[in-house]
Amino acid sequence: MDKRKKNPTMKDNRRIRQTIKLILKLFVLLFLLVFAIGIFYFYNSYGKIIIKLQKEAKEIVRASSEETFRSSQTSLVYDTNGELISTLKGARDVYYIEYKDIPTTVLNAIIVTEDKKFFSHEGVDYLANVRAAISLIKNKGEITQGASTITQQLARNVFLTHEVTYERKIKEIFIAQELEKIYAKDKIMEFYLNNIYYANGYYGILAAANGYFGKGVNQLSLSQVAFLCSIPNNPNRYDPLTNMEHTLERRDRILKQMYENEKIDFVEYRDALQETITLLPKESIKYDYVETFVYHSAIKALMKQEGFVFINQFDSEEDEDTYNKAYDDMYYKYQSRLFSGGYRVYTSIDLDKQRQLQTSVDEVLKEFTEKNDEGIYKLQGAAVCIDNDTGRVVAIVGGRSQEHTGYTLNRGYQSYRQPGSSIKPLIVYTPAFERGYTPDSTVVDEPIEDGPENSNGKYSGEMKLQRAIEVSKNTIAWKLYEEITPQEGISYLLNMNFAKIVEDDYYPAACLGGLTIGVSPLEMAAAYSTLENDGYYREPTCIVKITDSEGNELVGDTISGRQIYRTDAARTVTKALTGVIDNGTAKGYGLTNTVSAGKTGTTDERRDGWFIGYTPYFTTSVWVGYDMPKTLDNLKGSSYPAMIWHAYMEQIHEPGMNKTFETD
Repeated sequence: MDKRKKNPTMKDNRRIRQTIKLILKLFVLLFLLVFAIGIFYFYNSYGKIIIKLQKEAKEIVRASSEETFRSSQTSLVYDTNGELISTLKGARDVYYIEYKDIPTTVLNAIIVTEDKKFFSHEGVDYLANVRAAISLIKNKGEITQGASTITQQLARNVFLTHEVTYERKIKEIFIAQELEKIYAKDKIMEFYLNNIYYANGYYGILAAANGYFGKGVNQLSLSQVAFLCSIPNNPNRYDPLTNMEHTLERRDRILKQMYENEKIDFVEYRDALQETITLLPKESIKYDYVETFVYHSAIKALMKQEGFVFINQFDSEEDEDTYNKAYDDMYYKYQSRLFSGGYRVYTSIDLDKQRQLQTSVDEVLKEFTEKNDEGIYKLQGAAVCIDNDTGRVVAIVGGRSQEHTGYTLNRGYQSYRQPGSSIKPLIVYTPAFERGYTPDSTVVDEPIEDGPENSNGKYSGEMKLQRAIEVSKNTIAWKLYEEITPQEGISYLLNMNFAKIVEDDYYPAACLGGLTIGVSPLEMAAAYSTLENDGYYREPTCIVKITDSEGNELVGDTISGRQIYRTDAARTVTKALTGVIDNGTAKGYGLTNTVSAGKTGTTDERRDGWFIGYTPYFTTSVWVGYDMPKTLDNLKGSSYPAMIWHAYMEQIHEPGMNKTFETD
């Protein structure tokens, strides 16, 4: 028998092996081809960028010197006439500590919490960055996991912005690597401790020790050291002036890490945990009302320029919490940069008008001398003036003038109070005019079951809507608001960026000012300026332009408007509100040189008084009340608030300012 016939599978096996080899070769070739295409794609998409970033990093670091890490650039703020309002400087050159003078406890606290491998890596912890990169991919480009070494943090704080992009992260890595090539570890640590931000304008550990405790670094206790080292991780969350509880919690974690890493013994750990932290009063935080508002407006303008989207409506508490964290993080980053970035901030603030507005508030309220335990006047007032041509703030008063230490609350934009009837033109009258009502429409003033009473307890029966507006009939506003619906009425406020609208505000009582948290004088001024501006809203900022120290424009001189009300409705309500001053609740407060329109507002039990009025030139909003709400017998919109408004507006409207409102 032929043996070849006995083993027919030998040829088959050979063919199978050859086929498998061929498939493997094809697979390898295909893999190499895909890999080559991938490299080509990556190089064309990212490679050139990475090479460019690496080159820039080398140039940046090679151009640096030790002086780079010692000095900061002063930011300057100017008023509308180019007069210097204030300077902002981080004072790193004054409070600078050399490595040899840094206590071991400070070094240990920083290393165990921020970068345990500091003395062994070459600027970058690659494993940590791989983990961060994986997280970046998972979260679609959002950086959610930190991987920065001390050297990387130094690179970011001194040479880069806090922009969250992969390009910035790559450049940060390259700069860190270059820093490690040029500077010794002790120098890098020295630079780091002198450049990190400790909140409230303090750059560097020496400035923080002096500012918070009035001591040198070597005079600090272990507990105070850990406390200070808590702050830079997140200067917003761990700001000791506003979030002491959070700062102490992180202090305790740092002390625990130091104990677990055998940097301190148990007795030191226990004693430090039990030590009470007492801070010095921070007098330098007492900026005046103009400065606080300018800084706030500048920070928001820079955030917007970087692409931050401001939101005042949320689908859930989780969404709101996420937004607030992102807002706080970016706000504090730019707040810190104001002290070192060398910005030139040009504003619309008119210092003459500012003095006139402050004087008007002070003079009208001067008879109220009662103070609280901190020496602050109990009865307060706030006012905001907007230029109607531009929509920008020209003056803002956050309280009465007085000498005191401590933080100055700017009630002009930081306090929220119920607006009383001053809210009616915004969510009742103008929307009603959009829906077919006119000042000549007949309405019926009568008792409403489960509804409001009028302020004088009287009802007038049939009357013109114009007269109901002039005398601020609550029943008429209530009926109209029920037709409009709270959902529609509140939507106008949300579209004008009112920040404190909550779910419980969607009820009829809102039309009489019954808001849960309330409104600020700034918001009300901007909203009434919208009425004067044919229904177009403009963000109430005082920022005209921001440049860097070399004159490069960062924020431009642009004004964008958004239509909130129909033009015909806005003009109709303006004409109706002139009657409030001529024949209504604010009768007698008309101006000598120009026409004016406005509305009074008084809350239940006379706890808050408002008057918001405008001319073709300016809109001014005034609030009077107690920080801790309580009744003032003769407080109403037509008393102290209207008196302040009239005293100020009479001064700034000179003969010849004879424009009239557009009413056709």
